[in-house]
Amino acid sequence: MPKTIARVEDLLDTLSTLPAGARRLVAIAGAPGSGKSTLADDLVARLNRRAPGSAAVIPMDGFHLDDGLLKARGTLSRKGAPYTFDVGGLAAMLRRLRANEEDEIIVPLFDRKLEISRAGARAVPRAVPLLVVEGNYLLLDEPGWRELRAIFDLTISLDVPFDVLKQRLLQRWTDMGFAPEAAHAKAYENDLPNARTVIDRSHPADIVFRPVG
Repeated sequence: MPKTIARVEDLLDTLSTLPAGARRLVAIAGAPGSGKSTLADDLVARLNRRAPGSAAVIPMDGFHLDDGLLKARGTLSRKGAPYTFDVGGLAAMLRRLRANEEDEIIVPLFDRKLEISRAGARAVPRAVPLLVVEGNYLLLDEPGWRELRAIFDLTISLDVPFDVLKQRLLQRWTDMGFAPEAAHAKAYENDLPNARTVIDRSHPADIVFRPVG
């Protein structure tokens, strides 16, 4: 049974028990709007305050397929669904990061303002011992995705009520300048179906993070 944790401090204590001596990869998975990026950034910031240079964040979103390719395939309106990512490229990068045999590894990042992945956007030095990988589908139990689980030393899923996800996703698009109808369409026609995919079709994590408040 997964262990349920509600405090970031307890997650930090759990991370501190990971065996030392080799690079470790921790997955943080959850639905759109669940707070994956915020949690990953918070954990890594706290770890680096304790020991500078000890951790880094690796976002899955750097492997979004380009809008031009999605448009050609007729899937642009579903950007963010599992089939709109380069899961093979993600797996290859995670295996390189896990092996940690290079002085540094360059990883892509997703620019939300430009809606495009930027190659060569972040360098991960060999000396960083812990990588926190965050993304919607890291625990998805489907071909291509399910093979990722073996790469991780620890998996964490976020448990956020569906009604809260609705509110957050609507607010996200509103904050980005979308009119109410357009924000509703973005949330209900794409984000929330993707959220349901994560909730219904993901493999159980080692730890369920259920934040309070």
